[in-house]
Amino acid sequence: MSLRLVIGGTRSGKSAHAERIAHASGAPVRYVATADESDRERIARHVARRPAAWETVTAGSRLIDVLTQAPAATCVLLDGLGPWIATALHRAGAFDGSDDDAALARVREETEDELLRFAHAAAARPGLVVVVAEECGHGVLPADRASRLWVDLVGDATQRLAAVAERVELVVAGRVVELPAPAAPAAQPAPSEFARLRSHGDTAVRAGDADHAVSVRAGGPPAWLRDALRRALDDDVARYPDEQEAVAALAALHGREPAEIVPANGAAEALWLLPAALRPALAACVHPGFTEAEAALRAHRVPVVRVLRDPQRDFALDPAAVPDGADLVIVGNPASPSGTLDPAAAVLALRRPGRVVVVDEAFMDLVAGEPEALVRERRDDVIVVRSLTKSLAIPGLRAGYAVAPPPLAERLRDVRPPWTVNAVALAALTAFARRPDALVAAAATAAQEREDLAQRLACVTGVRSWPAAANFVLIEVDDGAAVAARLRERRIAVREASSFPGLGAGHLRLTARTAQENARLVAALAEAVAACG
Repeated sequence: MSLRLVIGGTRSGKSAHAERIAHASGAPVRYVATADESDRERIARHVARRPAAWETVTAGSRLIDVLTQAPAATCVLLDGLGPWIATALHRAGAFDGSDDDAALARVREETEDELLRFAHAAAARPGLVVVVAEECGHGVLPADRASRLWVDLVGDATQRLAAVAERVELVVAGRVVELPAPAAPAAQPAPSEFARLRSHGDTAVRAGDADHAVSVRAGGPPAWLRDALRRALDDDVARYPDEQEAVAALAALHGREPAEIVPANGAAEALWLLPAALRPALAACVHPGFTEAEAALRAHRVPVVRVLRDPQRDFALDPAAVPDGADLVIVGNPASPSGTLDPAAAVLALRRPGRVVVVDEAFMDLVAGEPEALVRERRDDVIVVRSLTKSLAIPGLRAGYAVAPPPLAERLRDVRPPWTVNAVALAALTAFARRPDALVAAAATAAQEREDLAQRLACVTGVRSWPAAANFVLIEVDDGAAVAARLRERRIAVREASSFPGLGAGHLRLTARTAQENARLVAALAEAVAACG
């Protein structure tokens, strides 16, 4: 995978940050201890905060052995470089007051050679390697030769590791600063996991296709909303956007205070505000779910751990699966692409002291009565994100908002660009908030169309489906890509779901439409599954 180098001074928080990186890798962890065992109190504190499942070993004289003896898929965490160098010098008698220049030169050469081999092996290893190193040399130069040699070796080794590391992070007073990479010639980036996170269903739809890929209701915005948008074009676009009216209307709709409403350029933007506003140390994303939240976190270099829903449990949320160390948790309800509607009590069970829970309720207004919604209840550690895209069929307009307690709402507002929501989108938010009954019929229609699709799918051999609460159904077939390709030949677009973490190549998301459209989809699907079986 990569080599990560974490450097910092004594008690800077570097070890705790390195442990979060290792935990977020999702791989088994081999913790390589190098500290002097005489500091038993510090060792005990470190052991207590590490997961019990981690394997702990002690580094020997050959540092490279900690890599060669670990399984390839294991994450190796070496903590830290300085104590290992000090031990090597101690074994050679460097701290015994020796004036033997040849002996000191020899131990320096041997230690440098071993560190050089380790650096290149760590960079080439398939599994993640995290190395903790002491940032030293800022103070007075030590008086004795051995300590000066230790400072030199630690500094040289840190530079060698940094030269081959994918990322280098400096920890100061518990704050993490990523050091920029050296300038290099521009290269065409290879397809990456980040690109998969930014894959969406709209790219699967061509003009003229029957669209069962995009989870937006068909037909475009309703007439009352079109009127509001026209008025905004006539009256509002000639001046800078003013969100006060929309904020007041949304606050009244949900029984909240205006200070708790943060309009956004779609729900996706609200999710992208989170890493800059909250600066989490470790974020947990519940998957499968809307992937832009994780993309935002990774773009801001936030360590992310994935918490996977279990398809054998109908993708039900398991709060206990979230690591205790996560100080930000993001979950969709209803979740996409599974359509799972979790009880509000299960979502609230994610709360912990020092943690913020973000609930993406982009599809909640398509659930009749919104029985599990959290948007109306203020909690100091819960942010709810909403969208008008799906229910009002305005994906090109981009209108969404976050609802949060005032301190968190203020932090979200602080990192928004100025005038982030345009006047027409604000008009849509205002009109929507003043029509609380407008989506009742839409939610009922969405439920009827989904149930119609689910019943038809139940009759198709070779298709597995799951209960859903939104306007789509997740299915699994033997070869999702082949089935999707055959449907594409029939001018039917569906959403291949393998880009969602936790799902495989056989998963497809099907948006429900009218009974006639559903019938055409399911008939073509049955033929495609039979042909690809």
